Amino acid sequence: MNYVLKSSTKTSTITVTTLIDNTAADNLESEHGLSLWLEFGDKRVLFDTGQTDMILRNANLLGVNLDSVEAIVISHGHYDHTGGLKTILDIAPKATLYIHPEALKPKYSQKDSKTKCVGMSDSTKDVIRILADNRRVIWTEMPTEIFPGLFTTSQIPRNTDFEDSGGNFFISQDGQTPDKLLDDQAIFFKTKQGLVVLVGCAHAGVVNTLDYISKLTGGKNIYAVIGGMHLVNANLARIKHTIEAFKKYDIQKLVPLHCTGQKAIVALKNTFGEKCSPAEVGTKIII
Repeated sequence: MNYVLKSSTKTSTITVTTLIDNTAADNLESEHGLSLWLEFGDKRVLFDTGQTDMILRNANLLGVNLDSVEAIVISHGHYDHTGGLKTILDIAPKATLYIHPEALKPKYSQKDSKTKCVGMSDSTKDVIRILADNRRVIWTEMPTEIFPGLFTTSQIPRNTDFEDSGGNFFISQDGQTPDKLLDDQAIFFKTKQGLVVLVGCAHAGVVNTLDYISKLTGGKNIYAVIGGMHLVNANLARIKHTIEAFKKYDIQKLVPLHCTGQKAIVALKNTFGEKCSPAEVGTKIII
């Protein structure tokens, strides 16, 4: 079934502030993770929560009132995107959580035959289950409207032949059962300039993500892509194909963060020039 989402925002000003990223301005802190603060008119949305409670310190320094958040969207269930969730929920009693049910599954990575748990903590899962009992969790098993004009994709189809949407990720500790990362999802909304897309890690493939959003909305013009694009281990061929796809969508603003990788960022900068600008912790993007 196709979900054709036609709504667009009438909000005059939208801002995206980087609260957590791998790099930070001098007076702020960084960690391997991601969190974006979205001011969508009079609505306040948190996209991912980083790895630890560092998000609280950065938010305080940036004047961001996390207790005012109305919706928390989790891009996928890895620790570097969910680590601050329990802490945020403790101070945001009115927040509704938008998360795919697959995010709560066990998650492991494997490197050099060594297995590491990379999923969210058991205590965080317990809080989510309690929240669900109190009807404050929206399980995003299909494309979901968070607020009028603001959507999350839910599960993203994997159609490209050049994007590795898997990797060394597993749902079994013995590394025998691959994790297809079906919980990976993005946020998107329409503006007068075109579609704006926020990606957490784009484990489904950043081009797959854009293709799916284009299909959902009928929009061919994507104005901005902001977030982790998971090109850190991509070969040059994949980076080249990704760049060609970005050109096809006539993207005017690229903000690579977190897991995009320096090699890919350099290639994007060389191709798109001033249209591409990484946004360390503390950066505010006004749309």
